[in-house]
Amino acid sequence: MKSFEKKSTKTKNHVDVPAWDLSDLYSGADDPQIEKDLQKYKKLNASLAKEYKGKIASITPESFVRALQHVEKTGILGSKLGVFAYLNMVTRMKDAKAVAFYQSIDERMTEYSKPSIFFTLEINQLPDDKFSKLLADKEVAYYKPFLERVRRFKPHELSEPVEKILLEKSVTSGGAWRRLYDEHSAALEYEVDGKKYNDAEISKLLLDKNPDIRAKAGKELNRVCRENTKLFTFIYNMIVKDKSISDNNRHYKSPVAARNLDNQVDDKALKALTSSVRAQYGNLAHRFYKLKSKWLGVDKIQYWDRNAPLPFSSDRHYSWDESVKIVLDAYEKFSPKLKKLADPFFNKDNSWIDVPPRDGKRSGAFAMPLPAEFHPYLMLNFVGKQNDVLTLAHELGHGCHMRLSIQQGELNDDTPLTLAEVASVFGEMITFQSLLAQLDDDKEKLCLIASKVNDMINTAVRQIAFHFFETRVHEERKNGELSPERLDEIWQEEMSESLGANVIVDDDSKSIWPIVSHFFHSPFYVYAYSFADCLVNSLYQVYQEGKIKDFPEKYLKMLSQTGIKRYDELLKPFGLNAKSPEFWNKGLNLISSYIDELERLDKKLDNK
Repeated sequence: MKSFEKKSTKTKNHVDVPAWDLSDLYSGADDPQIEKDLQKYKKLNASLAKEYKGKIASITPESFVRALQHVEKTGILGSKLGVFAYLNMVTRMKDAKAVAFYQSIDERMTEYSKPSIFFTLEINQLPDDKFSKLLADKEVAYYKPFLERVRRFKPHELSEPVEKILLEKSVTSGGAWRRLYDEHSAALEYEVDGKKYNDAEISKLLLDKNPDIRAKAGKELNRVCRENTKLFTFIYNMIVKDKSISDNNRHYKSPVAARNLDNQVDDKALKALTSSVRAQYGNLAHRFYKLKSKWLGVDKIQYWDRNAPLPFSSDRHYSWDESVKIVLDAYEKFSPKLKKLADPFFNKDNSWIDVPPRDGKRSGAFAMPLPAEFHPYLMLNFVGKQNDVLTLAHELGHGCHMRLSIQQGELNDDTPLTLAEVASVFGEMITFQSLLAQLDDDKEKLCLIASKVNDMINTAVRQIAFHFFETRVHEERKNGELSPERLDEIWQEEMSESLGANVIVDDDSKSIWPIVSHFFHSPFYVYAYSFADCLVNSLYQVYQEGKIKDFPEKYLKMLSQTGIKRYDELLKPFGLNAKSPEFWNKGLNLISSYIDELERLDKKLDNK
């Protein structure tokens, strides 16, 4: 079984588009090098324990550097194996061999990594004075970002035997439930007008201009979720409970606390963000969807019509080559250095992007980082809509960011989620502005701005509504399992409050919460999107004001340091303070200003 796709494939309109070729990592799942690397990975973990276990308390700086280099080497090999197994699977989730191969690699790597658990535990057992003396060494200081990140989790670590058990059981607890969720979701079939669709394809129907098609797709999505709600509810209950057990044993004060610590976001900053967004529900989402109801010719829009194209919008199709040019031109206009980082993704000799949707492929889009000796991979489900152009800009932003930040080293490069979305959202913003600058027609401007506001509300507002949904679920789960009806109820309440009276969230849309994969894969990930969107909006306003000299250079430098510096420190050169509600309101006000412009254009067009 070969693991890689051909370097190009054809979309439904028979245009060749790239598909990734994973032979940069391995020639296939049957590559003999995989077993050799697994054995090497096993030996590296075992030799780390043999040489350094029980010795960190009295270790010299020279030996400590060698140990850190050993851990880094092991991590690079582990990344290569793990990423290959995952990417080999996600474009063909219905292939039992690919799924089994991924599970096998995951289980073996988990087993082989157990001997190395002692390393971070012993680092955290070091007295502060000993730790400071080690950091005083120049070579040790290179790893300061990694070491300080390890020390952050000191109050929440358990004994080595317990940590080993938790690691070993991870493949049969949370990891197993997530795998079941992925496999079951990928196997689901949706039917509209007698035609079968997978989850990626049914989502595209929600962007159809025909309201009847959108209605059928929206109801079908909800129907399939409802028919599978017993399994999805059980999986979700188990994942939430599994997290709760871990959190309680690690003495985290709240369900979101572990994520906040990982993101280096304090409770004050998160509260400032969530409170600011919630306070702006009416000014942003409610106001926008009132306009959108008018444009769609109805008193209220259905939940599935939130992202619907406007009836008078262009049906323009963007080819892959045209989309690439639009994005690269926008990147180059902002910074030639940024475009230079982006260029290799589109080199004919590279196969770093998997573009077309196809049966069994995971829905959505993502970027996957790898150590510096390799390169990131991007996955899309491109069909040529305007939103696909902006999705390309988004994922390419991730890819460029990954190429910059990995320069800090494999151990040091650990960008928190809140900063991981900055480059992607900024990439979208500069591409949107480039598209807008090319338009003269008011109706075309309105359509483009409306589409952007739609995306911004999905990112800044709806993700916070997701956050409140998660928070309520995790809190209520402490008292026992939640029923499908209760999950539907919480979802309906949070969506209705955030979207407003002009969006109908009823029996035909209240059961679709399982399609939000982050709830299952990464609890409390979702607020990072809003964090990043508001941060980027504030950054972009500073850029537009032109008061920061060499803004592009400072911006790229910031991206290169997201794994080694906190967000508040990184924002200082731009005069921004994320702990203040004013900071978040500055970002939200950019969305509000776009809605102001939509109201102005709408009135102008009415008077024509």
